[in-house]
Amino acid sequence: MRLAFMGTPEFAVPALQALYDAGHEIVAVYSQPPRRAGRGKKLSPSPVQQTAEKLELEVRTPVSLKGAEEQQAFAELNLDAAVVAAYGLILPQAILDCPKMGCLNIHGSILPRWRGAAPVQRAIIAGDQETGITIMQMEAGLDTGPMLLKSSTPVDDKTAGELTDELAILGAELMVKYLSAIADHPPVIQDDTAATYARKITKEEARLDFTQSAEQVERQIRAFNPAPGAFFEFEGARYRIHSCEIVEASGEAGTIIDANLTIACGSKAIRPVAIQKAGKPKMALADFLNGSQLPVGTLL
Repeated sequence: MRLAFMGTPEFAVPALQALYDAGHEIVAVYSQPPRRAGRGKKLSPSPVQQTAEKLELEVRTPVSLKGAEEQQAFAELNLDAAVVAAYGLILPQAILDCPKMGCLNIHGSILPRWRGAAPVQRAIIAGDQETGITIMQMEAGLDTGPMLLKSSTPVDDKTAGELTDELAILGAELMVKYLSAIADHPPVIQDDTAATYARKITKEEARLDFTQSAEQVERQIRAFNPAPGAFFEFEGARYRIHSCEIVEASGEAGTIIDANLTIACGSKAIRPVAIQKAGKPKMALADFLNGSQLPVGTLL
């Protein structure tokens, strides 16, 4: 099948590789332009661009697809379909309408649950028991198009990073499966009344709120691992908790209640398993406590 692939982050890489391995003709790969990153602030191509270049595929990195010139260049590809996975740019109607089969999206939730930018993190924060992948037909609305194929997986105690990696593999498998047997998967219209919105994650949202239950704080820590990282502040320093356990203990919310850095929450308490002070490496709790200056009784 003659395809364009449109994606940017690591999440999209397994799908690109799977489509290539399945023998599809990928005539162009679209990705967001290289960004400045690292200490030297050098321009760094996206994970998808790096993979495409290793596969010797043509890469295009427009800043927008709204212009007539970019839309004409896309039309001239004469595509059967465009496969989209976390591309990060809005696709105008002219782009959506161009391929014979339209644009097919790999979405990281079981639609209509969690439409929007951060479905994995929102599923964890909400305490969902499962999430998954939906292959969907794209249209002008935000993740509103017909559903073509779904698969689910348990959330369990996974971090957002772990769950995203799992869903990336699942999405790659599902897209290859769909394209190999399109007639077996007729479109299903979404129930808009069951939809929820997964708004974009903000850095300030990752500030831990210990007035919540320990269960909710633990979810917050997993949802923001690896980024932006759940944190609290003490005496001007930021402390990031990478993982924690829930403890049957009580006290004033936000107070360190014992020498093991157990922090009281609205109900129960949490104890960090891995913690990191700004400017320092991530440490196991025992190593951190050797040099800790967070005394019992401290209110965070």
